[in-house]
Amino acid sequence: MSETGKNPKTFSSPASHGFVRVACATPKVRLSDPQANLERHLTLSLEANAAGSDLVLFPELSLTGYALDDLFSQQAVLESAQSALKALIDASKDWRSVVVLGLPMRLGPSLYNVAAIIKGGRCLGIVPKIYLPNYREYYEKRYFASGADLRITEINLDGETVPVGTDLIFSANGLSDFTFGVEICEDVWSPVTPSTQLALNGAHILLNLSASPVVVGKSRARKALCAATSERLMCAYAYSAAGLGESTTDLAWDGQSLIHELGNLITEGERFTADSLIYGDIDAERIALDRLKNGTFADAARLEARSARRINFDWQAHDLTDFYRSVARHPYVPADRSRLDEDCYEAFNIQVHGLMQRLEHTRSQSVVIGVSGGLDSTHALIVAVKAFDRLGKPREAIKAYTMPGFGTTSGSKSDAHKLMKALGVSAHELDIRPAAKRMLMDIGHPYSRGEAVYDVSFENVQAGLRTDFLFRLAGEHKGFVVGTGDLSELALGWCTYGVGDHMSHYNVNGGAPKTLIQHLIRWAAKTEFDPKTSRILRSVLEREISPELVPVTGEEVQRTEDKVGPYDLQDFTLYYLTRYGLKPSKIAFLQYQAWKDAETGHWPPDYPAAKRRAYDLAEIKKWLEVFLFRFFTISQFKRSAVPNGPKLISGGALSPRGDWRAPSDSTATVWLEELRANVPD
Repeated sequence: MSETGKNPKTFSSPASHGFVRVACATPKVRLSDPQANLERHLTLSLEANAAGSDLVLFPELSLTGYALDDLFSQQAVLESAQSALKALIDASKDWRSVVVLGLPMRLGPSLYNVAAIIKGGRCLGIVPKIYLPNYREYYEKRYFASGADLRITEINLDGETVPVGTDLIFSANGLSDFTFGVEICEDVWSPVTPSTQLALNGAHILLNLSASPVVVGKSRARKALCAATSERLMCAYAYSAAGLGESTTDLAWDGQSLIHELGNLITEGERFTADSLIYGDIDAERIALDRLKNGTFADAARLEARSARRINFDWQAHDLTDFYRSVARHPYVPADRSRLDEDCYEAFNIQVHGLMQRLEHTRSQSVVIGVSGGLDSTHALIVAVKAFDRLGKPREAIKAYTMPGFGTTSGSKSDAHKLMKALGVSAHELDIRPAAKRMLMDIGHPYSRGEAVYDVSFENVQAGLRTDFLFRLAGEHKGFVVGTGDLSELALGWCTYGVGDHMSHYNVNGGAPKTLIQHLIRWAAKTEFDPKTSRILRSVLEREISPELVPVTGEEVQRTEDKVGPYDLQDFTLYYLTRYGLKPSKIAFLQYQAWKDAETGHWPPDYPAAKRRAYDLAEIKKWLEVFLFRFFTISQFKRSAVPNGPKLISGGALSPRGDWRAPSDSTATVWLEELRANVPD
């Protein structure tokens, strides 16, 4: 058993799962007074160190202040800054944090705007700014030389040899994915950024020391730029700008601080405050895995990367259990209403246009679809309706069949009929029970002898007959079968091979996870249909997820999630396993952070209050085991033979012709062993 498995506290520590804690510090500066600024650097660095920070980022020229103008040429200021830097280096001997700060520094015959990187009582490196703005309110070329012109590669700093340059990448001994590079303010606004080279050479975290003055709208521009940089370079991007204390002769400063990862905002600080710290836990391991799967990034590194120098430093994991990061409960479903509406609009229209193309290509005049009154068939039906509307085809050409079996409830059957009528499709009922009884008798199943045996064969006979009827009906109506099975069912193998909702002529739902489908229906009810139809759609949303293949006993209906686990958890696992390839123990850690408390964090808009629940670690581990066994051991052969259908979500398709290609004969052993060894009971 690994150390994580032996020690629950280790499992609870973000550092055990590849997270790097970054702090952005915004001190109130005292202009041209490095010794006063030193005290604020010490105070904030000590506070960040106590909070378990691995990196502490200060703004540009933080030891002197940015708005000094010609005071940068004063020897007294430069010497005081050097003295303050030395004091910080000495003070850092007992800190676990790497501290990155700004100051003016003479390198050879010229003055440079630099970042100093210090750790453990030594200066790891000096990085000069390359792009010096000299337009509008900026006059940096009056004071500083560009790092691009620097001809020396190291300096002697108080008897220590310190590397200098724009090609430095800093790498932690003890966490291979903890690598970072530094650029300064204007560098990121350049068409060709230093951060690009740093990322191509392996930096997973990019730090920007900035002194950007604020005007109306500037904060939005910075935020957009940092987000885009972190997405384009597949990295984390931390940004810390100068704030209070800078000269307001003609400008103002807001102290904006931001941390982004892979295009997503992890945290941001409150602007116009002094001596503040924000923390963000960066998933350096996920960044490395994302790059590993991205061939374009590797090609760019091979073709474009210039040489870089790697500076190693010692790093040790901590056992702090706080977590400075929000983890979405539903990675396929945004908690922000505007984003969710946009995603639903795109997903719905992808499905509709996919079906439209298949209808036009096959010149089919009709489609056949089974309608159960459940989520998946309801959504597939409304997609079909909109496809026919946009092609100018009559809705009557949609041949919809509700096919009651031994477990069909009156509620689902009633909703199916109401929905078909409200939508104006050709509505039919085909009772499969007589044919099912005959087949059960022909194969000698105990049910045909009056025994209450409701096993897999009992269920598959019904599922198979439904699909068999639909395919024969498609031939009769000179059309094709629209599938209803969703992405989550494909992941878990919750479909009968070759029949049931595994097979169709075209499956509009094959790229839609179960957790998203309910929101797609809710969005369509609000935006695409009349009030009467919308009421029926909302009724469907309230029903328990069930295959309805086993006769109802009392008031207990067959619950899918009792067998395969809560879709809330299983879709979470599906996302992080297939999108990033995370280890099961890390998925469990993230799941626990997202689901341990129903009262904290954000829920998707309109998510029913009655369904808002929490999961403890034991439940998470139990259902993760179920997912891993079903996904790797018993389900891939089904995914190897799925019908065509549109992909909806980035990294979220299981077609063997798309995102996920795997052998049908693999086992789940390595994943189950990792989970059991590293997640405490």
